[in-house]
Amino acid sequence: MRGLFKGAEYVELAYMTGILPIKKYGEHSAINIFDEYSMVDAKNLEEYFGFTRQEVQEQCKKYNVNYEDMAAWYDGYCLGKLHLYNPKSVVDALLWKDFQSYWTGTETYEALKVYIDMNFDGLKEAVIEMLGGKPCKINIRQFQNDMTTFKTKDDVITLLIHLGYLTYDKRKNMAWIPNREVSQEFLNAVDGAGWNGLIQVLHSSEELLYATWALDGDAVAKGIDVIHQETTSILKYNDENSLTCTILMAYYHAKAYYMNPILELPSGKGFADIVYLPQRNTDKPALLIELKWNKSAKGAIAQIKEKQYTSWIKNYTGDILLIGINYNKNKGHSCIIEKFTK
Repeated sequence: MRGLFKGAEYVELAYMTGILPIKKYGEHSAINIFDEYSMVDAKNLEEYFGFTRQEVQEQCKKYNVNYEDMAAWYDGYCLGKLHLYNPKSVVDALLWKDFQSYWTGTETYEALKVYIDMNFDGLKEAVIEMLGGKPCKINIRQFQNDMTTFKTKDDVITLLIHLGYLTYDKRKNMAWIPNREVSQEFLNAVDGAGWNGLIQVLHSSEELLYATWALDGDAVAKGIDVIHQETTSILKYNDENSLTCTILMAYYHAKAYYMNPILELPSGKGFADIVYLPQRNTDKPALLIELKWNKSAKGAIAQIKEKQYTSWIKNYTGDILLIGINYNKNKGHSCIIEKFTK
C-alpha cells in the first residue's frame, strides 16, 4: 500500500472502505496521507454514517410504525451532535412491522463473546456497568486498528465501537451500549460459564423494580443481596463503585420504563448517586437513589432531604421515590424507600 499510493504521481484520488482505520505500525500508520472517517472520528460526514433521527421519523410516519419503539431498538449511535440509526435494522423493521435484532442476526455473538471473555483490566466489570446503562470512560488512542493486538480493556472496547457493538462520545471519551438490539447480543454473550448466573440476576430485576414501586424496602434489600452473592467474583465487592455496579444490575429492567440512569446528578447542595427519569410515554415515578457504605439506609434518606437532591428533577417528573441503600459487610444490604411529597 505504501508503494502503491505514497508519492505516486499517477494517483489523483484514492478512496478506501473498511470497518477499521488503517493499521498502525509503531507510532504512525503505514499511510498517513489519508483522511480517515471512523466511528470514533467522523469529522464532517456524520450524517452519512446511518439514518438520522429526522429521516427515521419521516419513514415511521410513512409506513405507520411507532417511532418511540423504533428509537428504543435502533437509536443510540452518537457521532458528533447527531444520533444515528442502523440502516439495515430500520429498513427491516419498517418492512416487517416487527422489532427485533436484525443487523446482529447477520453475525454471530460468538465473536463478541470471545473479546469480552478476554477480560483485560476489568473488562467484565465494564460490560456489566454498560448493561446497567453506565457509560465507560476509555482511551482510544492506543488501539492498533486490528482485531488481534490487545493489551488493555480500552483496546477491546475501541474495537467493539468500530464493529458497532458500542457507541462513543468523542467529547467525553465515553463508550456505552447504544440500544436494545445490541443489548440483546451482550446478554447472549454473558449467558454462560464465567459469569456466575448474571443472566438470571438480570432477568430477576423485574421483580425488584416492582418491589421498589411498592415501597417494599426489605424486598429490594433481599434482591440486591442475591445479586451481590451471584456476582462477587466478577465485581470484587469491596468498594462503593462495586455497590453502584450492583445497583445498576439490580435495576436492569428499568430500561423498559426509564431513560439511561444519570450518575452523580448535580442536585440541590450535592450530587445524587443514581437517578432514573421515566420515559415520556410512561407514568412511572422517578427514582432517586443514594448509596452508603457501612453506614445506614436511614442516613442515606436523610442526606437526600438535607441536601435537597429532589430540587433538580421535581420540575421534570410527576412522583419521585427516595431510595436509600446501605451495605454493611456483616449485615448485608438494607433499604428504605419513601415517596417524596412536593
